[in-house]
Amino acid sequence: MKPAEKLYIVLISIHGLIRGNNLELGRDADTGGQIQYVIDLARALAKHPDVDRVDVLTRRIDDPKVGPDYAVPEEKLADGANLIRLDCGPRRYLRKEVLWPHLDQFIDRALHHMRSVGRIPDIVHGHYADAGLVSARLAGLLGVPMVYTGHSLGRVKLQRLIEKGTNEKRIESQYNLSTRIEAEEISLDSAAMVIASTGQEIEEQYQLYDNYQPKRMVVIPPGVDLSRFRPPRRGDPKPAIQKELRRFLHKPDKPMILALSRPDERKNISTLIRAYGESAELQELANLVIIVGNRDEIDTMERGPKDVMTQLLLLIDKYDLYGKIAYPKHHSAKDVPYFYRLAARTKGVLVNPALTEPFGLTLIEAAASGLPIIATEDGGPKDIIGYCKNGELIDPANATALGVKLLQAITDKKRWRLWANSGVRGACRYFSWPGHAETYIRSIRKILNKRNKRRLPGRNQLPTVDRILITAIDGTLIGDEPGLRALMNRLSSAGQHAAFGVATARRVEDAIKVLREWNLPTPDLLITSMGSEIYYGHNGKKLEQDHTWQGHVNYRWEPEKLHIAMLGIDGVRLQPKSRQRTFKISYNVEPDKMPKVRDIQRHLRNLDLHANLIYSHQRYLDLLPIRVSKGLAIRFIALKWGLPLERFLVVGDSGNDEEMLLGDTLGVVVGNHSRELIKLRGKPRVHFVHGTNAWGVLDGLEYYNFLKEICIPEEQGDNNETLDVAL
Repeated sequence: MKPAEKLYIVLISIHGLIRGNNLELGRDADTGGQIQYVIDLARALAKHPDVDRVDVLTRRIDDPKVGPDYAVPEEKLADGANLIRLDCGPRRYLRKEVLWPHLDQFIDRALHHMRSVGRIPDIVHGHYADAGLVSARLAGLLGVPMVYTGHSLGRVKLQRLIEKGTNEKRIESQYNLSTRIEAEEISLDSAAMVIASTGQEIEEQYQLYDNYQPKRMVVIPPGVDLSRFRPPRRGDPKPAIQKELRRFLHKPDKPMILALSRPDERKNISTLIRAYGESAELQELANLVIIVGNRDEIDTMERGPKDVMTQLLLLIDKYDLYGKIAYPKHHSAKDVPYFYRLAARTKGVLVNPALTEPFGLTLIEAAASGLPIIATEDGGPKDIIGYCKNGELIDPANATALGVKLLQAITDKKRWRLWANSGVRGACRYFSWPGHAETYIRSIRKILNKRNKRRLPGRNQLPTVDRILITAIDGTLIGDEPGLRALMNRLSSAGQHAAFGVATARRVEDAIKVLREWNLPTPDLLITSMGSEIYYGHNGKKLEQDHTWQGHVNYRWEPEKLHIAMLGIDGVRLQPKSRQRTFKISYNVEPDKMPKVRDIQRHLRNLDLHANLIYSHQRYLDLLPIRVSKGLAIRFIALKWGLPLERFLVVGDSGNDEEMLLGDTLGVVVGNHSRELIKLRGKPRVHFVHGTNAWGVLDGLEYYNFLKEICIPEEQGDNNETLDVAL
């Protein structure tokens, strides 16, 4: 295969602590099996003969509390595989539930990285909801297929927590699940292919979503690096961790019941301790070893892990398990194979009692180590045990039944040997990274379009321009004649290095008409019909449409079916034909009668229809292709012209301007803004001004010193109407 035909693959995994070696799995709830999977996948894909380059994009963290490794901008994973860390939000480490406001910046930094590479990726693959949302936006902007892997799903988590009786308000405040679930819906909306680890994940978990389309979902079980995992052998040296475990146990040579997970409530370690604590026979015959991440002081842990560890200690005390249970404070990744071998040497068992387990990497590692498994009947364990024939499934909510299964597993020696041998064979046969990579490449080849294989264009328009002012029209640019004249005079004195553009919901014909009514020249750039069309002005000559952008936005756009689906919805009335466009369906609405926008969105998704719904001014509802928005159009222009996004000053006043105001662009909200934009207060690089209409645009130019030496404030905070940003 020629080098030009080989694939460039971008994998995105944003949260947690990610590095190439000595992964700190279990250090916190966000640093788990997903991270190991993504790193191993990148290395396996880089070895495939059809692949030229693999980049893993994650968040750069400059925080002494987590160590210097996570602040390094780029790390080589293998030949052809790179870990790229992008600045996104504050420097400090953030848990995934509070990353959402910073993802627009991550998108912009990802675009900058791709431009530095000089090549558009063939696919963008998002891992988990946050990266799924980012990947959906990037794929739409770049015009490439998106692949999505959920790893764990918000609707499943919500369902489980409600079943356990957790208060819904507490669920939302702690996990921000409504935002996560909507991000997952958007990911499914955009994905050309969804990769699941198991059939159960598709049939039972994704089925909970409005965008459930099994025809776009494939099962590719993750591979495992089996080189570190093998059964115990005679003459094996005693690992250092064995001494650490022995100090907990009165009779350390008894069979070991091993649990290995993060300190996460979903891992359901408390049920395992109850099962052990309520069985005197089990306590007599076996030791319990609980490996739940690393800790120094429980009081300093985050609330979730802290609660898990506190409950663990309370249960140990309740059942008086001292001398029978080990729960070491520290271990490293190199200790993990030894845990499995120690348990296998004692004729023990690995138990995974998780409430929900999308896959279960530890189960395959244990199988390869000759250690039988007892695991939850939810998710991946069903497939793994089905392949490897090395254990049994249990109801994770039934402590009594779990105790019985564990007792049977360690007392039936003949069956234990059969399970141990079968697990080793099954792990080697069905789970390997070369096999996973081959299936992966074969699957994505089916969705690739050769037209997507192109390099990022250079700056090929307006060569003297090094910055662009883009404003909305109604409510921002026009409305105040003296302010408009002052703005135009200011722009005309700026010289040829600054371009002027507008972004509007209006049709291009209407936009030109209203600009002429206000005696304004044709802008250098027009983004019209809510971002579905881009035009360039050339000194009064006929406008030139960007047809490349049209090819981007036609993704899953079925206007006739959308028209039919919207019929009969209360409070929604189609605007006249003259207001419609090829890639925009516009409605007038009565807010008191219209259903909530999210309910309309759910209705369309259930019909496998895909649209971006924009509600503005409490009067209008526009349906656009999912790869259309004014914000995405601006980013397309930035790529095409080779301009950094901080060279775009974007000014708006209403809800349909929201996306273009976020991220690395310099955003300004004029004083006469609608209430839909109030939620942007405090967002990075979004400045609220007192001035209304064009006076507000002038205020924004002055605030950022945009027409001279651009100055971006370094502090973040809301002081009356001034919102500075931290870089």
